[in-house]
Amino acid sequence: MTTRTRTTAAAIAVAAAVTGTALLGASGAASAATASHGTLTVSNGTKYVQINGHSVNFGVIVRDLAWSPDGAKAAFVDGSGNLDVSNPDGSGRVVVAKNPGGQTWSHPTWQVTKKDTQYGIPAKDNLIFAARANGVSRLKYVSAKAVHGTPKTLSLNGAPDPDGAVPQTGNVWPNAAGHYGTSVYANDHTGTVYIRDDYLRQQGGKLSKGSQPALSPNEEEVVFVRSVAGHDHLFVEDFMHGNHIKDLTPHATTDYTESAWSPDGKTLAARTPAGTVTLPANGTGRPVKVSSTTGLAAYRP
Repeated sequence: MTTRTRTTAAAIAVAAAVTGTALLGASGAASAATASHGTLTVSNGTKYVQINGHSVNFGVIVRDLAWSPDGAKAAFVDGSGNLDVSNPDGSGRVVVAKNPGGQTWSHPTWQVTKKDTQYGIPAKDNLIFAARANGVSRLKYVSAKAVHGTPKTLSLNGAPDPDGAVPQTGNVWPNAAGHYGTSVYANDHTGTVYIRDDYLRQQGGKLSKGSQPALSPNEEEVVFVRSVAGHDHLFVEDFMHGNHIKDLTPHATTDYTESAWSPDGKTLAARTPAGTVTLPANGTGRPVKVSSTTGLAAYRP
């Protein structure tokens, strides 16, 4: 079992490697995937999701699509504001949680962990999402296998130190990854990204100023958006090397937002006003446009 330590501005996690490499598209679309490769998908708030360069009709409005870690299921918010899970082609759709009305649900993410018998930690198969009601946003969760389940408020406990307090409201854009149930999220009041550890005990803390965070598959880095000189840039914070922060788009002449990691952690996809781009996660190359579809990018493992 990996020992994990959290501080108010750091998160160190050593997790098993995630296999697969990103397939970058040619002629404005993602290339065909093989069994061990991730497929770039884009949802844009219509019934149609771009998967492997093809438009797939899910039969309902699809917002904020996210793939399960094994790629077998898709989770999204439908046109009625409900939280749905379906097969990769939109078939077999189940309403996991029905929106009670007066709420706006957004950005579901999968929290999937295996049972740890050594420490008595049960397996998890949850969907975490943001719910805004009466102008207040909170993080909620529900079992990914529920049918018309009732979401619960996600616990947000800070690390046990003087700077460990974390805000309970204003939290948005959750993103979970890895084998230990770790997630990151942003707060629209403080303009800060936070991390949430949910393994041996639930704790968390503040990371960096920014928004729209995405946690790497190995839980060692987080990419987030920060405004620089009039444009939205993508930054990465490296937990394993002194919380070093690097601008991945230092020459930006447009806005880069809503990033997503490839399964192998080597490539990022992001939204721009002109479409979807990919770029090396280590910052060694510039963004390349791979699709003219503008929407939320996600990789299906």
